[in-house]
Amino acid sequence: MLEWLRFILTAGLLISGLIILITAVIGVYKFDYVLNRMHAAAMGDTLGLLFCLLGLTVSAPDLATALKLLLIICFLWVASPVSSHLIARLEVTINPRWQQLPPTPGKDEKEEEDSP
Repeated sequence: MLEWLRFILTAGLLISGLIILITAVIGVYKFDYVLNRMHAAAMGDTLGLLFCLLGLTVSAPDLATALKLLLIICFLWVASPVSSHLIARLEVTINPRWQQLPPTPGKDEKEEEDSP
């Protein structure tokens, strides 16, 4: 009875993780702007991999394997948002059409503010 419960829980987590990952792939192809695409990929990647790895953790044969999978989950939950943030900052910095950031004061603007 316990094996069937583990199997059903594992299958449910794996299927839900795969559905989230497929939805993220569709979102990447649907959106036009690079930051929207990246957001869809990062959110789907984080949540989809969480469910898939939790499913594998439930079906792990021993405690050591389950702890290794939990450590992988912790690493991916830290690394994926950080890498997405760095890629977004690169896009904002390099793209000349990005006009959402406030202008940084240059030498000319500081001199104008100082003069009476």
